[in-house]
Amino acid sequence: MALCSRAFPLRLPGSRSMTSSENGRDAGRGTAAVESLNSEGLKPLFQQLDIDNPESVRAARDFFNEKYGGLDVLINNAGIAFKNADTTPFGTQAEVTLKTNFFATRDMCNEFLPIIKPGGRVVNVSSVMSSIALNRCSPELQARFRSNDITEEELVGLMERFVQEAQAGAHSQGGWPDTAYGVSKTGLTVLSRIHARKLRHERPADQILLNACCPGWVRTDMAGPTATKSPDEGAITPVYLALLPAGAGEPQGQFVMDKKVHPW
Repeated sequence: MALCSRAFPLRLPGSRSMTSSENGRDAGRGTAAVESLNSEGLKPLFQQLDIDNPESVRAARDFFNEKYGGLDVLINNAGIAFKNADTTPFGTQAEVTLKTNFFATRDMCNEFLPIIKPGGRVVNVSSVMSSIALNRCSPELQARFRSNDITEEELVGLMERFVQEAQAGAHSQGGWPDTAYGVSKTGLTVLSRIHARKLRHERPADQILLNACCPGWVRTDMAGPTATKSPDEGAITPVYLALLPAGAGEPQGQFVMDKKVHPW
């Protein structure tokens, strides 16, 4: 069983026996996506899921665990971004953006990672903006975000600090860049590194691979119609990571673009 938490149509060819399930808040759009894939001879399922709602996340976790005994593949692709021209106060943008892109995705991982089956694959869809935002942080923040000993609790504290300082109009003085989306994706990429490290320590024999990736600039509702990649092209790297062959040891805990590991 493979679960994509939202967005691009998920086609999982060949190497494993699994059913793909596309999840989202909008049941109508989910049903339409299933019908479209059915017309191609595929057999996907739709399970409604709102990652901002902890009860919805736990209900989905229980559904997959009870019906399928867990998951083979989890792709966390849910995310939001304010448009550049949006006049919403930056502090509000920071709170709203991180709520979904970091905190809710973290909750999703913490509920679902225990039910990932041996040999499973987890893909967190981040963005090249995570790297750009990282390089715009203060040297002190960059050092922590790049460290190999940062804990999940420390990371959560830093993300909470960003929101608080953004709301107070003091984020620049705190060493943060002027991009809530970028900071949210920096947090997600670092979270991926932490969770991969945890899997290596706690479940080494299960050979679960967990990575973050940038799909590129994709023509979606969020990115707009002028983006350079189609949804199918945007899916290439996430699906590549989702279908890393059995026995593969790498990439693990990496940031991947265009199917290549990029330095963090």
